[in-house]
Amino acid sequence: MEVIRIHHPLDPRKIPADPVVLAMGFFDGVHLGHQAVINRAKVLAQKRGVKLAVLTYDHHPALVYRALTNDDRKYLSPEPRKLRQLERLGVDRVFWVNYTGEFAAQTPQEFVDHYLVPFHTVVAVAGFDHTYGPKDVATMARLPEYAQGRFDVETVPAETLANGKVSSSRIRAALTAGDIDLVNQLLGYTYRTTGLVVHGEARGRTIGYPTANVLVPENQWIPGIGVYTARLKVGAIWYPGMVSVGRNVTFGDNRPITVEMNLLDFHGNLYGESVAVEWHHRLRGEVKFADAAGLVAQLNQDEAETRAYFAQVARHE
Repeated sequence: MEVIRIHHPLDPRKIPADPVVLAMGFFDGVHLGHQAVINRAKVLAQKRGVKLAVLTYDHHPALVYRALTNDDRKYLSPEPRKLRQLERLGVDRVFWVNYTGEFAAQTPQEFVDHYLVPFHTVVAVAGFDHTYGPKDVATMARLPEYAQGRFDVETVPAETLANGKVSSSRIRAALTAGDIDLVNQLLGYTYRTTGLVVHGEARGRTIGYPTANVLVPENQWIPGIGVYTARLKVGAIWYPGMVSVGRNVTFGDNRPITVEMNLLDFHGNLYGESVAVEWHHRLRGEVKFADAAGLVAQLNQDEAETRAYFAQVARHE
Protein backbone atom coordinates (compact mmCIF):
# COMPACT_ATOMS: atom_id res chain seq x y z
CA MET A 1 0.00 0.00 0.00
CA GLU A 2 1.30 3.41 -1.01
CA VAL A 3 1.07 6.24 1.55
CA ILE A 4 1.37 9.80 0.22
CA ARG A 5 1.78 12.40 2.98
CA ILE A 6 0.43 15.80 2.08
CA HIS A 7 0.78 19.27 3.57
CA HIS A 8 -1.39 22.10 2.27
CA PRO A 9 -1.10 23.46 -0.36
CA LEU A 10 -0.96 20.30 -2.43
CA ASP A 11 2.00 19.79 -4.72
CA PRO A 12 0.39 18.00 -7.71
CA ARG A 13 3.76 16.54 -8.64
CA LYS A 14 3.46 14.19 -5.63
CA ILE A 15 0.28 12.61 -7.02
CA PRO A 16 0.50 9.60 -9.38
CA ALA A 17 -1.29 10.10 -12.69
CA ASP A 18 -3.50 6.99 -12.58
CA PRO A 19 -7.23 7.31 -11.75
CA VAL A 20 -8.70 6.19 -8.43
CA VAL A 21 -11.96 5.58 -6.67
CA LEU A 22 -11.59 7.67 -3.52
CA ALA A 23 -13.08 6.81 -0.12
CA MET A 24 -13.13 9.84 2.20
CA GLY A 25 -13.22 10.01 5.98
CA PHE A 26 -11.23 10.26 9.17
CA PHE A 27 -11.93 6.57 9.80
CA ASP A 28 -10.90 6.49 13.48
CA GLY A 29 -11.32 2.86 14.48
CA VAL A 30 -12.12 1.71 10.93
CA HIS A 31 -15.38 0.35 12.33
CA LEU A 32 -18.22 -1.41 10.47
CA GLY A 33 -19.54 1.89 9.10
CA HIS A 34 -16.11 2.84 7.77
CA GLN A 35 -15.66 -0.65 6.36
CA ALA A 36 -18.96 -0.29 4.48
CA VAL A 37 -17.68 2.91 2.82
CA ILE A 38 -14.32 1.40 1.90
CA ASN A 39 -15.82 -1.87 0.70
CA ARG A 40 -18.29 0.01 -1.53
CA ALA A 41 -15.41 2.04 -2.96
CA LYS A 42 -13.50 -1.20 -3.53
CA VAL A 43 -16.36 -2.67 -5.55
CA LEU A 44 -16.53 0.47 -7.70
CA ALA A 45 -12.75 0.47 -8.19
CA GLN A 46 -12.80 -3.15 -9.33
CA LYS A 47 -15.66 -2.46 -11.75
CA ARG A 48 -13.74 0.42 -13.32
CA GLY A 49 -10.38 -1.30 -13.23
CA VAL A 50 -8.72 1.45 -11.18
CA LYS A 51 -6.99 1.67 -7.82
CA LEU A 52 -8.75 2.05 -4.48
CA ALA A 53 -7.59 5.15 -2.61
CA VAL A 54 -8.45 6.67 0.76
CA LEU A 55 -8.31 10.32 1.79
CA THR A 56 -7.80 10.66 5.54
CA TYR A 57 -6.14 12.95 8.08
CA ASP A 58 -3.27 12.85 10.53
CA HIS A 59 -5.21 14.05 13.59
CA HIS A 60 -8.71 14.94 14.74
CA PRO A 61 -9.97 17.87 12.64
CA ALA A 62 -11.50 19.22 15.87
CA LEU A 63 -8.01 20.25 16.98
CA VAL A 64 -8.16 23.07 14.44
CA TYR A 65 -11.50 24.42 15.64
CA ARG A 66 -11.37 24.44 19.44
CA ALA A 67 -9.18 24.09 22.51
CA LEU A 68 -7.58 20.68 22.99
CA THR A 69 -9.30 18.27 25.40
CA ASN A 70 -7.94 15.05 26.87
CA ASP A 71 -10.23 13.06 24.56
CA ASP A 72 -8.83 14.88 21.53
CA ARG A 73 -5.43 13.35 22.32
CA LYS A 74 -6.78 9.80 22.06
CA TYR A 75 -7.57 7.60 19.08
CA LEU A 76 -9.28 4.27 18.54
CA SER A 77 -6.69 3.57 15.85
CA PRO A 78 -3.47 5.61 16.03
CA GLU A 79 -1.63 6.01 12.75
CA PRO A 80 0.23 2.66 12.50
CA ARG A 81 -2.90 0.68 13.36
CA LYS A 82 -5.15 2.65 11.00
CA LEU A 83 -2.75 2.14 8.12
CA ARG A 84 -2.61 -1.62 8.82
CA GLN A 85 -6.41 -1.78 8.91
CA LEU A 86 -6.70 0.08 5.61
CA GLU A 87 -4.16 -2.22 4.00
CA ARG A 88 -6.08 -5.31 5.18
CA LEU A 89 -9.20 -3.89 3.51
CA GLY A 90 -7.39 -3.82 0.18
CA VAL A 91 -6.62 -0.10 -0.10
CA ASP A 92 -3.96 0.60 -2.73
CA ARG A 93 -3.17 4.23 -1.94
CA VAL A 94 -3.64 6.49 1.09
CA PHE A 95 -3.60 10.28 0.85
CA TRP A 96 -2.56 11.16 4.42
CA VAL A 97 -3.30 14.88 4.79
CA ASN A 98 -1.93 17.12 7.53
CA TYR A 99 -5.13 18.80 8.74
CA THR A 100 -4.21 22.44 9.33
CA GLY A 101 -6.06 25.72 9.67
CA GLU A 102 -5.09 26.70 6.14
CA PHE A 103 -6.40 23.41 4.77
CA ALA A 104 -9.65 23.81 6.73
CA ALA A 105 -10.11 27.39 5.46
CA GLN A 106 -10.76 26.21 1.90
CA THR A 107 -14.27 26.57 0.51
CA PRO A 108 -15.95 23.33 -0.58
CA GLN A 109 -15.28 24.24 -4.19
CA GLU A 110 -11.61 24.89 -3.47
CA PHE A 111 -11.31 21.56 -1.67
CA VAL A 112 -12.71 19.76 -4.70
CA ASP A 113 -10.58 21.73 -7.16
CA HIS A 114 -7.37 21.55 -5.13
CA TYR A 115 -7.61 17.94 -3.90
CA LEU A 116 -10.25 15.64 -5.32
CA VAL A 117 -9.61 16.57 -8.93
CA PRO A 118 -5.77 16.49 -8.70
CA PHE A 119 -6.08 13.07 -7.01
CA HIS A 120 -7.54 11.90 -10.38
CA THR A 121 -10.75 10.83 -8.69
CA VAL A 122 -13.28 9.05 -10.91
CA VAL A 123 -15.71 8.31 -8.06
CA ALA A 124 -15.76 9.94 -4.61
CA VAL A 125 -17.32 7.74 -1.93
CA ALA A 126 -18.20 8.66 1.67
CA GLY A 127 -20.76 8.11 4.38
CA PHE A 128 -24.05 10.00 4.32
CA ASP A 129 -22.92 12.35 7.11
CA HIS A 130 -19.42 13.07 5.79
CA THR A 131 -18.51 16.74 5.48
CA TYR A 132 -15.49 18.44 3.93
CA GLY A 133 -16.03 21.95 5.27
CA PRO A 134 -18.91 23.89 6.87
CA LYS A 135 -21.67 21.42 7.68
CA ASP A 136 -24.41 23.43 6.00
CA VAL A 137 -22.75 23.54 2.57
CA ALA A 138 -20.03 20.87 2.47
CA THR A 139 -22.41 17.92 2.36
CA MET A 140 -22.45 14.77 0.28
CA ALA A 141 -25.73 15.94 -1.27
CA ARG A 142 -23.95 19.00 -2.67
CA LEU A 143 -20.73 17.30 -3.72
CA PRO A 144 -21.98 16.62 -7.31
CA GLU A 145 -22.51 20.37 -7.65
CA TYR A 146 -18.86 21.04 -6.80
CA ALA A 147 -17.66 18.09 -8.89
CA GLN A 148 -19.09 19.75 -12.01
CA GLY A 149 -19.20 16.46 -13.88
CA ARG A 150 -15.51 15.75 -13.38
CA PHE A 151 -16.15 12.68 -11.20
CA ASP A 152 -19.10 10.69 -9.88
CA VAL A 153 -20.29 10.72 -6.28
CA GLU A 154 -21.56 7.79 -4.22
CA THR A 155 -23.04 8.17 -0.75
CA VAL A 156 -23.11 5.18 1.63
CA PRO A 157 -26.03 5.04 4.11
CA ALA A 158 -25.61 4.64 7.85
CA GLU A 159 -24.58 1.25 9.19
CA THR A 160 -26.77 0.24 12.13
CA LEU A 161 -26.18 -2.45 14.72
CA ALA A 162 -27.38 -3.20 18.25
CA ASN A 163 -30.24 -0.69 18.10
CA GLY A 164 -28.23 2.26 16.90
CA LYS A 165 -25.91 3.81 14.36
CA VAL A 166 -22.34 2.56 14.17
CA SER A 167 -20.11 5.55 14.91
CA SER A 168 -16.75 6.35 16.46
CA SER A 169 -18.43 8.48 19.13
CA ARG A 170 -20.69 5.58 20.14
CA ILE A 171 -17.66 3.28 20.34
CA ARG A 172 -15.77 5.76 22.52
CA ALA A 173 -18.78 6.05 24.84
CA ALA A 174 -19.01 2.25 25.09
CA LEU A 175 -15.28 2.05 25.87
CA THR A 176 -15.64 4.60 28.65
CA ALA A 177 -18.53 2.58 30.07
CA GLY A 178 -16.44 -0.60 29.90
CA ASP A 179 -18.85 -2.25 27.45
CA ILE A 180 -16.12 -3.96 25.44
CA ASP A 181 -18.59 -6.50 24.04
CA LEU A 182 -20.54 -3.69 22.33
CA VAL A 183 -17.28 -2.06 21.23
CA ASN A 184 -16.21 -5.22 19.44
CA GLN A 185 -19.63 -5.60 17.81
CA LEU A 186 -19.50 -2.06 16.44
CA LEU A 187 -15.90 -2.40 15.27
CA GLY A 188 -16.42 -5.75 13.60
CA TYR A 189 -13.19 -7.02 15.15
CA THR A 190 -11.60 -7.36 18.60
CA TYR A 191 -10.31 -4.04 19.96
CA ARG A 192 -6.57 -3.70 20.57
CA THR A 193 -4.23 -1.35 22.33
CA THR A 194 -0.44 -1.37 22.54
CA GLY A 195 1.98 -0.61 25.33
CA LEU A 196 5.22 -1.31 27.13
CA VAL A 197 5.59 -3.68 30.08
CA VAL A 198 7.06 -1.75 33.02
CA HIS A 199 7.61 -2.35 36.73
CA GLY A 200 4.62 -1.90 39.00
CA GLU A 201 4.32 -2.48 42.73
CA ALA A 202 4.89 -6.26 42.31
CA ARG A 203 2.06 -6.90 44.73
CA GLY A 204 0.40 -9.45 42.44
CA ARG A 205 3.19 -11.98 42.78
CA THR A 206 2.84 -11.94 46.57
CA ILE A 207 -0.78 -13.10 46.32
CA GLY A 208 -0.24 -15.68 43.57
CA TYR A 209 -1.35 -13.52 40.65
CA PRO A 210 1.70 -11.85 39.08
CA THR A 211 0.79 -9.23 36.51
CA ALA A 212 2.35 -7.49 33.55
CA ASN A 213 1.97 -3.76 34.13
CA VAL A 214 1.26 -2.33 30.67
CA LEU A 215 2.07 1.34 30.16
CA VAL A 216 -0.37 2.50 27.47
CA PRO A 217 0.48 5.59 25.39
CA GLU A 218 -1.70 8.61 26.15
CA ASN A 219 -3.00 8.72 22.57
CA GLN A 220 -4.93 5.44 22.88
CA TRP A 221 -8.38 4.78 24.30
CA ILE A 222 -8.56 2.07 26.94
CA PRO A 223 -11.72 0.49 28.35
CA GLY A 224 -13.21 1.91 31.52
CA ILE A 225 -12.37 0.64 34.98
CA GLY A 226 -13.09 -3.06 35.35
CA VAL A 227 -11.74 -6.58 34.86
CA TYR A 228 -11.69 -8.14 31.39
CA THR A 229 -10.69 -11.28 29.57
CA ALA A 230 -7.94 -10.43 27.10
CA ARG A 231 -4.97 -11.71 25.16
CA LEU A 232 -1.46 -10.27 25.30
CA LYS A 233 0.78 -10.42 22.24
CA VAL A 234 4.48 -10.83 22.97
CA GLY A 235 6.55 -11.11 19.83
CA ALA A 236 4.43 -13.28 17.54
CA ILE A 237 2.63 -15.22 20.30
CA TRP A 238 -0.75 -14.41 21.88
CA TYR A 239 -1.23 -15.38 25.55
CA PRO A 240 -4.71 -15.48 27.14
CA GLY A 241 -5.36 -13.95 30.52
CA MET A 242 -7.34 -11.43 32.52
CA VAL A 243 -6.61 -7.73 32.71
CA SER A 244 -7.55 -5.14 35.30
CA VAL A 245 -8.06 -1.48 34.51
CA GLY A 246 -8.29 0.21 37.87
CA ARG A 247 -6.84 1.95 40.88
CA ASN A 248 -6.17 -1.09 43.09
CA VAL A 249 -8.60 0.40 45.59
CA THR A 250 -8.17 -2.49 48.02
CA PHE A 251 -4.69 -1.16 48.78
CA GLY A 252 -5.46 2.55 49.16
CA ASP A 253 -7.37 5.58 47.93
CA ASN A 254 -6.61 8.12 45.19
CA ARG A 255 -4.33 5.77 43.31
CA PRO A 256 -3.53 6.15 39.60
CA ILE A 257 -5.28 4.02 37.00
CA THR A 258 -3.13 1.12 35.83
CA VAL A 259 -3.49 -1.66 33.25
CA GLU A 260 -2.30 -4.95 34.78
CA MET A 261 -2.62 -8.32 33.07
CA ASN A 262 -2.30 -11.77 34.59
CA LEU A 263 -1.45 -14.40 31.96
CA LEU A 264 -2.76 -17.94 32.29
CA ASP A 265 0.00 -20.54 32.74
CA PHE A 266 2.79 -18.14 31.73
CA HIS A 267 6.19 -17.94 33.37
CA GLY A 268 8.79 -15.50 32.12
CA ASN A 269 10.21 -11.99 32.28
CA LEU A 270 8.20 -9.48 30.25
CA TYR A 271 9.81 -6.26 31.42
CA GLY A 272 10.67 -3.99 28.51
CA GLU A 273 8.52 -5.90 26.02
CA SER A 274 6.41 -3.92 23.55
CA VAL A 275 3.07 -5.70 23.62
CA ALA A 276 -0.46 -5.56 22.24
CA VAL A 277 -3.58 -6.17 24.33
CA GLU A 278 -6.64 -7.64 22.62
CA TRP A 279 -9.74 -6.85 24.72
CA HIS A 280 -12.39 -9.59 24.65
CA HIS A 281 -15.05 -9.50 27.37
CA ARG A 282 -15.85 -7.61 30.58
CA LEU A 283 -16.03 -9.81 33.66
CA ARG A 284 -16.90 -7.26 36.34
CA GLY A 285 -16.29 -3.82 37.78
CA GLU A 286 -13.62 -2.90 40.31
CA VAL A 287 -14.37 -3.88 43.90
CA LYS A 288 -12.75 -2.68 47.12
CA PHE A 289 -12.15 -5.74 49.32
CA ALA A 290 -11.68 -5.73 53.09
CA ASP A 291 -8.34 -7.48 52.75
CA ALA A 292 -6.03 -9.35 50.36
CA ALA A 293 -7.77 -12.64 51.12
CA GLY A 294 -11.05 -11.31 49.75
CA LEU A 295 -9.26 -10.11 46.63
CA VAL A 296 -7.60 -13.50 46.10
CA ALA A 297 -10.95 -15.28 46.39
CA GLN A 298 -12.38 -13.01 43.70
CA LEU A 299 -9.31 -13.49 41.49
CA ASN A 300 -9.78 -17.26 41.74
CA GLN A 301 -13.30 -16.82 40.41
CA ASP A 302 -12.09 -14.42 37.69
CA GLU A 303 -9.50 -16.97 36.61
CA ALA A 304 -12.08 -19.73 36.37
CA GLU A 305 -14.35 -17.52 34.26
CA THR A 306 -11.43 -16.49 32.07
CA ARG A 307 -10.41 -20.09 31.43
CA ALA A 308 -14.02 -20.98 30.60
CA TYR A 309 -14.26 -18.02 28.23
CA PHE A 310 -11.15 -18.92 26.25
CA ALA A 311 -12.09 -22.61 26.21
CA GLN A 312 -15.36 -21.60 24.54
CA VAL A 313 -13.50 -19.35 22.10
CA ALA A 314 -11.20 -22.24 21.19
CA ARG A 315 -14.20 -24.48 20.48
CA HIS A 316 -15.57 -21.98 17.98
CA GLU A 317 -12.28 -21.33 16.16
